[in-house]
Amino acid sequence: MSRLSHDLYCDEITARTDALRATIRGADLGATVPSCPDWTLRELAAHVGGAHRWVGEIVRTRATGAISPDQVPEGTPGSDDPATLDAWLAEGAARTVEALRAAGPDEEVWSWAWEGSTGFWARRMAHETIVHHADAALTARTGYEVAPELAADTIEEWLEIVAFVRAAGDKRAAELTGGAGGSIHLHATDAPGAEWLIEFGEDGFTWRHAHEKAAVSLRGPLTDIMLVFNRRLAADSDRVEVLGDAELLDFWLEHTVFG
Repeated sequence: MSRLSHDLYCDEITARTDALRATIRGADLGATVPSCPDWTLRELAAHVGGAHRWVGEIVRTRATGAISPDQVPEGTPGSDDPATLDAWLAEGAARTVEALRAAGPDEEVWSWAWEGSTGFWARRMAHETIVHHADAALTARTGYEVAPELAADTIEEWLEIVAFVRAAGDKRAAELTGGAGGSIHLHATDAPGAEWLIEFGEDGFTWRHAHEKAAVSLRGPLTDIMLVFNRRLAADSDRVEVLGDAELLDFWLEHTVFG
């Protein structure tokens, strides 16, 4: 089940899309996104908007199986014009949020993951937009902020995704076992209680909230911890501090790249 409220996730999809639109407005849409080097800023925005509309179609139709992106109405901006892209992003997010609010969090729908519900998709799209707004902000060199409860939930959702992908047989994630040894402690210095301990065992890894000594600790502001964990900020950035076995943290980051 989702940790935060369905309405909060819906609010964040709208607000974060507006922030993304503001970030790319007037920016060089042909610029390469440093954290997603296969994409330009325009392609990043099209990816986000396409994901919103795809999920909106899943929710509206109460899909029981995967929907091809080709089946999604107006699934692409249809033009390179910046104003068209901006309007398409706004409309897509609004339609998807409208569908999610109308459905509520408990309707059964298809998903690729461990939970087939409209609540899963509200949470997923909130965090999808949060992380890709970071990509856009990095590209356009603008400010970036996330509310603490959402930054923390982004970390926890990513831990759940990594565990799911590993269990589903991803070869890279399969190496996240006792063979790596040790543990990782994430410690947000500006948000009481925002700490996680990831422990490796022979059958994979587990995680829990804890303030305990680990093989390696990643310390810093919660948003920056979230960005490092999602590989949007380098672990050697002066905005965070790595104490202990930095190679273990690098191992985790290298083995949690999917897609």
